[in-house]
Amino acid sequence: MSQLKNIYQNLPDDFSKEFFEELLSTKDFKVERIVSNGHASPPEFWFDQDKDEFVILLKGRAGLSYDDGQKFTLKPGDYLIIPAHQKHRVEWTDKNQKTFWLALHF
Repeated sequence: MSQLKNIYQNLPDDFSKEFFEELLSTKDFKVERIVSNGHASPPEFWFDQDKDEFVILLKGRAGLSYDDGQKFTLKPGDYLIIPAHQKHRVEWTDKNQKTFWLALHF
């Protein structure tokens, strides 16, 4: 039975850590909701994922960078396709509002 949900609701009370929620997954892909609240990747940390990632910023703002020096400032509606094994990190997210991401790993 289907249940209506809202991407902006049902959030944890504690945002000491970034919030990740798997919304849908199969053997070939995974969709997750990520909510940041002034979070950034730890210093010198780089994500290095085995799958491609489509990520769209729905609300808030964020800075993302690649290990090759490319830097991106994302605002609502901006998206990237991050190739598998492209090392990347979140430099910053909005400290004045929650930043909502939707990520598809495929």
